[in-house]
Amino acid sequence: MNATSNSVAFYDIAIIGGGPVGAALARALQGSSLRVCVLESRPANTASTDARALALSYGSRLLLERLGVWGQLQDVSAISTIHISQKQSFGRAVLRAEEMNVPALGYVLPYPALQDALTASLDATETLFGASVTSLNSEAGHAVVGYRQDGAEQQLHARLAVVADGGKLLAPQFPPTFEDYGQSALITHVTCAAPKPGTAFERFTTQGPVALLPYKNGYEIVWTASHQRAEEMLSWDDARFLSELHQHFGDRVGEFLTAGARSCYPLGLKKAPALSPMPHTLLIGNAAQTMHPVAGQGFNMGLRDAWELAQLILDAAPEALSSEEMIASYARRRRIDREAGIHFTDGLVRLFSNDLPVLGVGRAASLTVLDCLPFAKRFVAKRMMFGANG
Repeated sequence: MNATSNSVAFYDIAIIGGGPVGAALARALQGSSLRVCVLESRPANTASTDARALALSYGSRLLLERLGVWGQLQDVSAISTIHISQKQSFGRAVLRAEEMNVPALGYVLPYPALQDALTASLDATETLFGASVTSLNSEAGHAVVGYRQDGAEQQLHARLAVVADGGKLLAPQFPPTFEDYGQSALITHVTCAAPKPGTAFERFTTQGPVALLPYKNGYEIVWTASHQRAEEMLSWDDARFLSELHQHFGDRVGEFLTAGARSCYPLGLKKAPALSPMPHTLLIGNAAQTMHPVAGQGFNMGLRDAWELAQLILDAAPEALSSEEMIASYARRRRIDREAGIHFTDGLVRLFSNDLPVLGVGRAASLTVLDCLPFAKRFVAKRMMFGANG
């Protein structure tokens, strides 16, 4: 690490947010001659409290293998089959890994498991734990990051500041477009009488999709409902919750037997107005876009953001790290994948989360057609595994 004449720390890259996307970017840059710093608000040696399970695509596995992290992950369950259906409809489609000549379509693991593995891999990267970023500005030739750590206000400079913390920092200055889907997602782990190992279910209903992701001896549930309904679901005792889930989902995995702790979070579509809202700054992951969890695209896209940006950074001369040319190149490389992912998830929500009879028939027919056309199934499966650029 070098210092400027006034003793303010100076880096080539400052990554704001040490979550999985920010940590993946830092990991990809290790071994280079670049001076990289990660600012993470969590204190050191503090485990993540995020209760969500992550659905990683096969493409994300390949990226994590390149980062040397995949082999360190524990308690990973593979998805070999995805069963897509619509409640009270004849339509359904089944995607299988063997049809795509891959070992799995995706994988399920706890968020903290991936977070911990990526954090542990950053042994050669300076990480400022307990650093809460309070300001981000640009000056001639660099970004200025203000942060609070151990009760003291501090500052650092960087050729390029990468925001990977969800985007709240810049939202007041550069408000993202946001659409509330009127839904919340309830998440928990359940066991059932007749689990189908390796099979994930995506079931569309008029109140929103419900996903069952195979994990260990049961399933991670992502059950979407209106905000009010989701809050009611949190208050149910286990017996009622399991009964209502069985009635809502059906008999494909038998009776639901047990449920773990439940939590929920609101769903919406958020899109930053620009990937570089100010000079010497880039947004990736949830800071750039936050999508509905249907089809499990959000984190996988964020990981692709980090990988693509790392390749551009490694190919650039240090003095060109935040040049207009490099910023424009990153925006071009991510445009198709980003826009396609947003439209794909948004379209699924709008098409399947309503009770219009005419659309119901069309939805059923579209699932049936998808199931009967191998090239269409390959297209959808490839999009889910690798994004639009895959």
